[in-house]
Amino acid sequence: MVSDKTLSPGNNHQEGVAVWLTGLSGAGKTTISIPLCERLESMGYRVQRLDGDVVREKLTPDLGFTKEDRDKNIERVTFIAERLVRHGVITVCAFISPYRAERQYARGEIGRFVEVFVKCPLEVCEERDVKGLYAKARAGEIKNFTGISDPYEEPENAEMTVDTSQSTLEAEVDAIIGYLRENGYII
Repeated sequence: MVSDKTLSPGNNHQEGVAVWLTGLSGAGKTTISIPLCERLESMGYRVQRLDGDVVREKLTPDLGFTKEDRDKNIERVTFIAERLVRHGVITVCAFISPYRAERQYARGEIGRFVEVFVKCPLEVCEERDVKGLYAKARAGEIKNFTGISDPYEEPENAEMTVDTSQSTLEAEVDAIIGYLRENGYII
């Protein structure tokens, strides 16, 4: 257990942790990550958000969606997240990361790691799909689309699950903050 002094918000000795949000496209990972980061920042913590869409646009535009490319994407994100965590930053990672092995790899490399399964039924994700990606995937226009033509391996031992089809955004953020507090990641 870490001392309260080490966990104090805003001090130079804050310990980092990766909060890894995983789930289907449209489950609510980004939607949760934004207010979660805002809340942690308002509490005085140094926080960084890594989002799948932004990372793919800015850091990994060379990668597609094959299993090999997805693995390489998560390897790159894990490298960045590990550095941030090592330097005392709470790092909120919002990635589909569909394969258990790649999430286990991230956990092993980062160390201080909280996996949050952002659970949502496929039908609800499809209803939420403002970009029309699920329809394109079902029509065969998008290959290797998680949940349609590529698998999503649900976490078997996530530290916590939030079901975005059954709760409010505020309750989901409260639950994650509560978990971090109860388990000594924040005070």
